[in-house]
Amino acid sequence: MTRIAIYARYSSDNQREASIADQFRLCEEHAKREKWKITKRYSDSGISGASLIRPGVQSLMEDALSGKFDIILAEALDRLSRDQEDIAGLYKRLTFADVKIVTLSEGAVSDLHIGLKGTMNALYLKDLADKTRRGLRGRVEIGKSGGGNSYGYDVVKAIGKDGEPVTGERRINKPQSAIVRRIFNEYADGVSPRAIAKKLNDEQIAGPSKKGGDTAWGASTIHGNRQRGTGILNNELYIGRLVWNRLRYVKDPETGKRLSRLNPPEQWIVQDVPELRIIDQALWDKVKERQEVQSAPKFGGSKPGFWDRRRPRYLFSGLTHCGACGGGFTNLNAERLGCATARNKGTCDNRKTIKRDALEAVVLDGLQYHLMDPELMEIFCDEYARHRNAIAAKANAGITQAKAELAKVDKEIDRLVQAILDGVPGSRVKDKMGQLETRKTELEAKLVSSTEDKISVHPKMADTYRKHIGQLRTALTDEGHRAEAVSLIRGLIDRIVLTPEEIEGKKTLSVDLHGDIVEILSAAAQTKKPPQKGGLDEKSIKLVAGVGFEPTTFRL
Repeated sequence: MTRIAIYARYSSDNQREASIADQFRLCEEHAKREKWKITKRYSDSGISGASLIRPGVQSLMEDALSGKFDIILAEALDRLSRDQEDIAGLYKRLTFADVKIVTLSEGAVSDLHIGLKGTMNALYLKDLADKTRRGLRGRVEIGKSGGGNSYGYDVVKAIGKDGEPVTGERRINKPQSAIVRRIFNEYADGVSPRAIAKKLNDEQIAGPSKKGGDTAWGASTIHGNRQRGTGILNNELYIGRLVWNRLRYVKDPETGKRLSRLNPPEQWIVQDVPELRIIDQALWDKVKERQEVQSAPKFGGSKPGFWDRRRPRYLFSGLTHCGACGGGFTNLNAERLGCATARNKGTCDNRKTIKRDALEAVVLDGLQYHLMDPELMEIFCDEYARHRNAIAAKANAGITQAKAELAKVDKEIDRLVQAILDGVPGSRVKDKMGQLETRKTELEAKLVSSTEDKISVHPKMADTYRKHIGQLRTALTDEGHRAEAVSLIRGLIDRIVLTPEEIEGKKTLSVDLHGDIVEILSAAAQTKKPPQKGGLDEKSIKLVAGVGFEPTTFRL
């Protein structure tokens, strides 16, 4: 019996949770008519189809590549993705795994559907974005909100005289506006954003809600970015000035995440909304003066943007994380690291600190001696080579078939030549001879441009890897090669997680080292060019993570 998986998704406020159930019901009815066996149902709720970074579709793809079903059934192709590149890539991977896509709208999905439907969906998204922006601009032009809300204001929910909902209206929230004025006054008096945030958190005053529902104050929530107009201290709405279209958002094609870009000032739409002013001009100007002083270049002046492009100051800067709250483990002083959330917000209980040189020594030892266990590495090499060679054999089947056909064509040509020598008129075999010669040329060209993919991993890979890391550690002490060595070592690490523990009444930190699989394999193989992330299929990555590269834990 054909095994199928059902996928459903809804993305906007115009839809609802019941939409998932409706899609499932329609797909189940179709499966019943076709006598298909439903193995599992996958869904994503309230998530845009413009990206594949969705838990439901990621789980679907993982199971599809594992061979858990033969068909994916959905209401329409745009339920899987509206992005032209994403849907093409998804279709390509599923075809490789011998999994078909069937939708209630399009039927069995083919290359033609992917091309035409993908283009239509991409045009739909662009048209929708253009129409949305036009509508938002019209609202901003008359002083209404262009989307979202700022701390210090409430969204007005009301019904207009025409019976339609009123949109884009805001009013001042008095308790929150008092906090805004307090922040401006304290900053103008010389208090740092970090100290302001800590005091607000100590008093259990909820701040702007962030992703995940976190309402704790942070220094960045207050100081933000002056150029981009983010942060409490840079929000011009507080002086009755509505600025729209300061930023635009683009999708990173590698990660699918949205990234902001600053628009030129001439593209900004600015409207005065004096009824929404919270901060008087004198206080605003005083804050801007202090920000100007704080952002002035140090040590005789540096070019703008220099500090944004500087290299990591320390070996593992930006890679260390608190295991208790997930925040960063950052510099407390010249020697020690600690949880930034515990220090800046006071909402984490991890007060344990660690010396930087001790952490660096432990992590380097972990990279060199513990991350690739020799015995497990030998098992991994055998399994990895077997798995990849099985894939390579499938890819090489076409080459083998071409060689066999070429040999057959050569025999046919020789047979026809012999027939002519035996007295058969050339005119009778001319057309057939021409066809065979043409096919021979095609097959030879195909074989010249193809190479057989033979995969192997040497069992002594771990020894090579440890030697390579030892050389990098030595290079750290050489100023001429330190920068390159730092870059290579950092490339081997995904993250370093420090978690507080208590063992036999003594407080300590466990250090979990997570390695980057592809970079580690590259270092172990001593390749000049590291393999691309896409060069390792999901099954191989799971094998690596499960056999020779599990996160390694140390305690300090």
